[in-house]
Amino acid sequence: MPHLLALDQGTTSSRTIVFDETGSQVAAAQQEFEQHYPRPGWVEHNAEEIWESQLATMRSAVRRARISSSDIAAIGITNQRETTVIWDRRTGEPLHRAIVWQDRRTAELCDRLRREGHHEVFRRKTGLLLDPYFSGTKIAWLLEHVDGLRRRAEEGEVCFGTIDSWLIYRLSGSADHQTDVSNASRTLLYNIHELDWDDELLGILDIPRAMLPEVKPSAGRFTELDRGLLGADIPITGVAGDQQAALFGQACFDSGMAKNTYGTGAFIVMNIGEKPASGDGVLTTLAWQLEGRPAVYAMEASIFIAGAAVQWLRDGLGLIRTAAEVEDLARSVDDSAGVYFVPALTGLGAPHWDPYARGTIVGLTRGTTRAHLARATLEAMAFQTRDGIEAMQRTAHLELKELRVDGGAVANNLLLQFQADLLETPVVRPNVIETTALGAAYLAAIGAEMFDQQTIRSHWQLDRRFDPAMEASQREQRYHDWCRAVDRACGWIERDTGRA
Repeated sequence: MPHLLALDQGTTSSRTIVFDETGSQVAAAQQEFEQHYPRPGWVEHNAEEIWESQLATMRSAVRRARISSSDIAAIGITNQRETTVIWDRRTGEPLHRAIVWQDRRTAELCDRLRREGHHEVFRRKTGLLLDPYFSGTKIAWLLEHVDGLRRRAEEGEVCFGTIDSWLIYRLSGSADHQTDVSNASRTLLYNIHELDWDDELLGILDIPRAMLPEVKPSAGRFTELDRGLLGADIPITGVAGDQQAALFGQACFDSGMAKNTYGTGAFIVMNIGEKPASGDGVLTTLAWQLEGRPAVYAMEASIFIAGAAVQWLRDGLGLIRTAAEVEDLARSVDDSAGVYFVPALTGLGAPHWDPYARGTIVGLTRGTTRAHLARATLEAMAFQTRDGIEAMQRTAHLELKELRVDGGAVANNLLLQFQADLLETPVVRPNVIETTALGAAYLAAIGAEMFDQQTIRSHWQLDRRFDPAMEASQREQRYHDWCRAVDRACGWIERDTGRA
């Protein structure tokens, strides 16, 4: 039986999952890597450590699956998006730590570009907003601050890539510098209408085209694995950014279908078909493109901190020993007792887009306990999701009939019930919640011509449905108070000084 290998490179860990041809998980391996915070608001990764952790999990997963490399029909890659890597084209040596999608160091550059009147051209051509979240201003910062980098980039000696490009380069034995349309569309440099890098945008940010990767469809032949890594020339036939891969893995193939992935952040993505649309506070992005087919577009609301807030309770405050404890702790109280936690630890994403916001806890009293903080943390994920979905529905003029959910946090039934209550919409959890890796495997299978989208639809199975049960008055009062808390978090850092 042929197997599929999905490489899932995330913000805090690298994973590899082996799937069989029915989409069932056979084996998995995961390895965390170090997070670097050189200054407040800055987040970096060691690109070499990312590669080493991904390679280690790839080999480990194949061993655990008790298969040989010749049993693997194709490889799919999915990745944390926007994170920016630059490396020497000849040696493969990273020339700076990777600047992570959460990083806020280019907030002032984005402000300047808006003052100069560039906001609309970026929004119109890329579907994105001028925000430090995206890769373009990160590249511009590196070109400005790394000695000699601009000259070398102009001479074609330097590669830029999001994490998928970095992995493809290493997996191919330094032979190929490639990305797919979904990742390219997150850079602020890719014209989502013309499906090409945009010279006007490159000129505004002063980025040499020579450092950019070749852009390919998400499902099709990219390259082959260097034989020395697993002992076989396995084709890489599927690549997509993590959120687009999750949408694909959730079989959201029809316009209006949506999913939310609760991971480090939370990302709501809605399929909007073969024509892009733009709106207030939400992004338009490329969902995927299958080789020989038109591109599919999506609308997205990006929430920067979701599961990472639970990690902060564990690592920053020491309120819990493991992330899994948070549900039992939160259930030990009936509600948050008026406590609201706005987890703007790296600014606020959709629909506020405020890099100057900071984390805020309001409503504390002498009666507040760690259980109330735990509950407020879980509820914050649901409140932020409603913020994003309301903005998305206003833009797309589509009514959400259900929300498909995935990611590590969806094992938390308390969270999903509160989410359904808050949205007044059913929330559905599939049997397979690792849909990001599954989506990468499915794209690889389509790229290798193993099966089609109808087969994927038949694989999707419901685990549990959460129906709304909260009274309307309570729901709206809770959401009103959440909005008041968000108002207090916004603009906390002074733009010119960086001081609170």
